Amino acid sequence: MRRLLLGLTLAGCAFVAQAASSTTGVAFVHGTGSQTDALNAYWKAEFVNSVRQGLVNQANFVVINCDFNQYMWDSRAAGCLAGQLTNFISPTWDSRYPNIISKTRWVNALAPSSGGTPLADAVMNGNVFESAVGWLLGFKTDAVRQQQVSWMAFYNANWLFGTAGRPATPKKFYSVVGTDVETAVWDSDSYCGGYTENLGLEVTQFWLDSCSDGFLNCSSQSAAGSVWFNDKSRMAGGEPLSHNQSRRACFGLDTILRNDL
Repeated sequence: MRRLLLGLTLAGCAFVAQAASSTTGVAFVHGTGSQTDALNAYWKAEFVNSVRQGLVNQANFVVINCDFNQYMWDSRAAGCLAGQLTNFISPTWDSRYPNIISKTRWVNALAPSSGGTPLADAVMNGNVFESAVGWLLGFKTDAVRQQQVSWMAFYNANWLFGTAGRPATPKKFYSVVGTDVETAVWDSDSYCGGYTENLGLEVTQFWLDSCSDGFLNCSSQSAAGSVWFNDKSRMAGGEPLSHNQSRRACFGLDTILRNDL
């Protein structure tokens, strides 16, 4: 059976692994949205192909496609993810998440929304956004609704594991925190992952703390588990990772993840 290393993020990444061997695999789990071709529409082959070079058998990977516009407990989200991961681990097993957890060694979470985001509150409360950030209004889904700060505080206090005062997650949960967004037309680094996307995230920073990736405050990204590293401490040239860049082959992120496999 395949053994996994799983990493989840709002931007979404999933890495699941046991001891490095020919049975070690990696699963890429996208963030908010409904995907039918996450490889091309979300991750991009360059990133996936780079990361899976860290596997002994580079064919042992899966790209998840689920409807993550739903609440986390909705069968179209949780059930879909459990089914696709279960099929990847072993087509003959049907123990679902307990089985998935038993095969998971650790989780690398790239810009996780562990504490929610004020942008979700703004969208759901009907605040008027500038035209430059109108793209956010298209994210008025149940998955974003549950990321309102007060909602996530309730979930973390009563249901979810890993935050302060709560039981630890069943397996180690390490977050990579994006601390800033930088865009300048003359700076080639600003184009990694898409200049327009990064510019939009720089605008949304006005609704967030000074330490944010344009979608999530640093405090949210680091609310659960433990911080593996903040972007500038490990990225080439000390570059920050915008929320968009945290799922792209930008500044050596893919190489760090590959080596961690």
